[in-house]
Amino acid sequence: MPLHPTLTAVTDRIRARSEGPRQKYLDNMARAAAEGPRRSHLTCGNQAHAYAAMGDDKDALTAERSPNLGIITAYNDMLSAHQPFETYPDLIRAAARAAGGTAQVAGGVPAMCDGVTQGQTGMELSLFSRDVIALAAGVGLSHNTFDAAVYLGVCDKIVPGLVMAAATFGYIPGIFMPAGPMVSGLPNDEKARVRQEFAKGNIDRKELMKAEMASYHGPGTCTFYGTANSNQMLMEFMGLHLPGASFVNPGTPLRDALTTAATERALEITAIGNDYTPVCDILDEKAFVNGLVGLMATGGSTNLVIHLPAMAKAAGIILDLEDFSDLSAITPLMAKVYPNGLADVNHFHAAGGLSYMIGELLNAGLLHDDVKTVAGAGLNLYSQEPQLADGRVKYVAGAGETQNDKILRPATDPFQKTGGLTQLAGNLGRGVIKTSAVAPERHIIEAPARVFHTQDAVKDAFKAGELTHDTVIVVRFQGPKSNGMPELHGLTPTMAVLQDRGLKVALVTDGRMSGASGKVPSVIHVCPEAADGGPIAMVRDGDIIRLDATTGTIKVKDVDLSSRPPATADLTGNGTGVGRELFEVFRQNVGLAANGAGVVV
Repeated sequence: MPLHPTLTAVTDRIRARSEGPRQKYLDNMARAAAEGPRRSHLTCGNQAHAYAAMGDDKDALTAERSPNLGIITAYNDMLSAHQPFETYPDLIRAAARAAGGTAQVAGGVPAMCDGVTQGQTGMELSLFSRDVIALAAGVGLSHNTFDAAVYLGVCDKIVPGLVMAAATFGYIPGIFMPAGPMVSGLPNDEKARVRQEFAKGNIDRKELMKAEMASYHGPGTCTFYGTANSNQMLMEFMGLHLPGASFVNPGTPLRDALTTAATERALEITAIGNDYTPVCDILDEKAFVNGLVGLMATGGSTNLVIHLPAMAKAAGIILDLEDFSDLSAITPLMAKVYPNGLADVNHFHAAGGLSYMIGELLNAGLLHDDVKTVAGAGLNLYSQEPQLADGRVKYVAGAGETQNDKILRPATDPFQKTGGLTQLAGNLGRGVIKTSAVAPERHIIEAPARVFHTQDAVKDAFKAGELTHDTVIVVRFQGPKSNGMPELHGLTPTMAVLQDRGLKVALVTDGRMSGASGKVPSVIHVCPEAADGGPIAMVRDGDIIRLDATTGTIKVKDVDLSSRPPATADLTGNGTGVGRELFEVFRQNVGLAANGAGVVV
């Protein structure tokens, strides 16, 4: 199937836009790769320190004839998705040893759980933790003793930060190893219903806690399709996972076999192996376009609209919101996974999952097949799925048809013809809206503004009975410079209740929503942010705001915003408590959300 002309045009546009920084990046990678395997440049004293604790592996390490893998782990048992990584280093070391190589834990990176910090002060560190993760991974790999890197991470900021590090060390190969989703618990729609009942005051905290514990109940990734699972999808579409690795449950024989297979493959693709494949060769313009298509086809997290530009920039590639919007316009929405539907990721995987989806999109001319991946050349490898045979992974043809068309549909008969992620622009600036879970009759909202500076103020107004009419709720001073851009997850139940009461409501904010944001139209990541004096700082209560996801516009009607002075807010309280003091340099130097809200790249 020939490529869709828009796919080709967007790829060419990204390549032309990125020509200078991309060539500089590739030149840097080529110079580093030309130096050969890392350990050959270390003195005997350097190496003695590196191998002192390696026991029986010392001979192999000092001989320098076999590859050495550096493990970057985001293990902790605060995150259910990362708890399985506790045992991965032993498994990786054993698999590497059996295959004639070695492996060492190069370093750990922080991994915070947004589920724990939602609505709490610590959430103001969340976005910046991505850049900290990239920095921490860089420290671990700076010892320069590794022929390839193995990255253990799953959740929201962790995978983007690790990809930024992998691109920076792009002259060595890297493989990402997931842990898989927890088995299904309380259905996500029931969890959402209980949260709304609590927001209305109809149930007590004991009932709420019972529902939450039944939903988040064991090791593995949360089962809704938020940022963590969107990350796993992205790693397959971009060729950094082994095919079919994303959604195999923890603690299963196939999960362990995939970890072993990924270790063996990491050894094969080093400069010492037979199929040298550095990360810089994988992360090109086509890989990022494939990732964008995957995001649209699955109805993935809006957080990746921030993270993908930052990841791309680390590889010398410049993405723009128009790339997201244009690819969304041609990409069919093929999946309905909560919050876009009732199914969870386990149901999605059973219905055919990513292998079916990739095969369909390739056949529709909506993905680049001519890419390099950790599995080899060609994205078509990812239309296969892994099975267990005598304790090892073997690949077979993926499902030729969907196993449940209420969850997963072919590209020719999708749930909707577009991916449901649209750039909105107008006199309020630029932002994005995710419409894949929003009813079509709510794609256009026009109503008076009610302006707030915190999400708690919105909740207080709701509890006081002040929000009784059609309203566009504007929550500003929530961008990265203001307070680190915490997710405004706490607004979701409140706004859903207002909408269920028959009101026309929408959110406009320079902040973020959760990766699981759903049925209420929300224009997010509005740039420039209020702290930069952006137009959103000029909005006043009663202004008529019109957002139109069908035309890609957002504007304040009949008002010259430039004639108004920007509102100000007292942000001094954002600088202290729960570690915020340490991140002042980040708040002062962070870039625009539209460009990835980056600090280190």
